[in-house]
Amino acid sequence: MTTTAHEVQERAHIPLVQPRLPRVAPLIVAGIAVALALLLVVLGTGTVGAVLIGVLAFLAALPLWSLFVEGRRGATDRLMTGLIWTTFLVAVVPLISLLWRVISKGFDRIDGTFLSYSFFKTQIDQPVGIYHAIIGTLLITLGAAVISVPVGVMAAIYLVEYGKKNKLAKAITFLVDVMTGIPSIVAGLFAFALFTLLFGPAYVSGFGGSVALSLLMIPIVVRATEEMLMLVPDDLREASYALGTPKWKTIVRIVLPTALGGILTGITLAISRVIGETAPLLLIAGATDRTNMNLFEGSMTTLPVLIYGQNLRGDAPAEAIAWGAAFILIIIVVVLNLTARIVGKIFAPKKG
Repeated sequence: MTTTAHEVQERAHIPLVQPRLPRVAPLIVAGIAVALALLLVVLGTGTVGAVLIGVLAFLAALPLWSLFVEGRRGATDRLMTGLIWTTFLVAVVPLISLLWRVISKGFDRIDGTFLSYSFFKTQIDQPVGIYHAIIGTLLITLGAAVISVPVGVMAAIYLVEYGKKNKLAKAITFLVDVMTGIPSIVAGLFAFALFTLLFGPAYVSGFGGSVALSLLMIPIVVRATEEMLMLVPDDLREASYALGTPKWKTIVRIVLPTALGGILTGITLAISRVIGETAPLLLIAGATDRTNMNLFEGSMTTLPVLIYGQNLRGDAPAEAIAWGAAFILIIIVVVLNLTARIVGKIFAPKKG
């Protein structure tokens, strides 16, 4: 196959540097889109509609400009980048709005009295607080963790180290998938039915709430532990076996320490997921104005249940208490998530 002189000349004139838009091009287009949205608001268009039109204008104008300057490939890249940033903002804006609303309404309610008193009054002029709900939240969640962590970790160890896709392992995996999707109220109904059969009707306790929450925690712990164990290289196991180490000791001494950071992170995130549950606890844990330190006897109030009860009242003092309790609950969840990040980094396998 021969190449003509004309084709060689055309190839010689192919530019090596593709024209690019200026670096401030997205800012310019974004400014025009914002100006368009503000103009529509002034003309009477709704805020949501104006914002939507502005976003669509940005997503259309920037790739179109890029198409004339950078070509089809550059325009496609600009379009996909714009869509990614748009979806990111769609996810972040409601979160920021929620945090701002809770902080603005609940922060002023926080003081030493609010955190150290319960609803039960021993004196007429005694102030009220959420101490009993904080204690109930911590005790019930701790009980759920004590139940869920051993069961979840042991189940994951069996699935990865012993099951190897046999029939029992497949059945356990299927049941874990089913438990992941069950509504929380179903877990509460199960705990309520179980303790009613064991101890009779009208039985309530914090331990019952822990059992209900453990049904929601176990599948998360199993999945997190399973994924971390599968990331441990088989070379480590084989080297341990070659030295004559039993399988159980290999798991305890080699596999679990290697995956410990990810396992602890998954456990902490599972706790953060169930600490805000309300429906299961309304059925089995009940609610009380007193501070109950006994997990196995009597009603026990948690922060989500307290928020739900105060919201039902609807008056201004109850609303202030609900926002303050919501702020404390968010603080607890944030601390747990930060703890999970720190623990994951501390116990992560050292590189190099």
